[in-house]
Amino acid sequence: MIYLMNNPKVIILLTVYAKDLPAYLHLSIDSMLEQTYEPLEILLGIDGPIGEELKQCIATYADNKRITILPFKENRGVAATLNDMIEWGQTHEYQYFARMDADDISLPDRIQLQMTYLLAHPDIDIVGGATNEIDEEGYNRGKINHYPLTPEACFHYFAKRNPVAHPAVIIKQSFFDKAGCLYRPEYRQNQDTMLWFDGLKKGALIANLENVVLNFRVTQDFFSKRRNGLQYAKGLLKDRKIINRELNYGFMATIYAYMLFFFRICPTWIIRMAYKFL
Repeated sequence: MIYLMNNPKVIILLTVYAKDLPAYLHLSIDSMLEQTYEPLEILLGIDGPIGEELKQCIATYADNKRITILPFKENRGVAATLNDMIEWGQTHEYQYFARMDADDISLPDRIQLQMTYLLAHPDIDIVGGATNEIDEEGYNRGKINHYPLTPEACFHYFAKRNPVAHPAVIIKQSFFDKAGCLYRPEYRQNQDTMLWFDGLKKGALIANLENVVLNFRVTQDFFSKRRNGLQYAKGLLKDRKIINRELNYGFMATIYAYMLFFFRICPTWIIRMAYKFL
């Protein structure tokens, strides 16, 4: 552990819902418990009812003083759950909120690298990093996703797609202060895109590390989730038009949004094939 008396405390926001797999959740939580950075606390937000296997998995961590379990009776979606978790963290005076998904694995030095960067760049409100894709068995898929490094590059990149990987970010309280909001709870999907939009239009700064900080799990469901029907694709296109207009991204950004619209309504096998080149 790298622990200094003046290290700011970090809270990990890890949401869990009924369809998460206990084996993956164990690996996800353990990867955070093994971080080289301290002080760090894990907040498990349970989004509605879960099965017995998940309950047993979570129960194995019940006595860990670094983990707080926050159960919710109803399944309301990631955005609403994260908002309650952030508000919990705010009442406990946290200023740094790290995201984590229940099927991904953080590298041991992830938080240390990101906090070192944030402390050296106090103007930055969010920092992400590169992600390495793994399959259902945990083997590398041979694909590393890199994101733009500077705030300027992140802003321009957002004209096409998200400038950070959601489960790989640390968000400072300053981002929420600038945005004037948390996640939009009405969004069951695409909630991260709209949060980045709300912050960027208010002058928030986003950056990334060149380092790989997270093993991002790509399962069979990953590609089918990217094809969510015509209505969902229409909703994303509508959001993108608003983003492009308010951030002045121009005509080509709108053309790209239409390309993504048609991509999302393609058969899954086409999405799977095209993803190799995205």
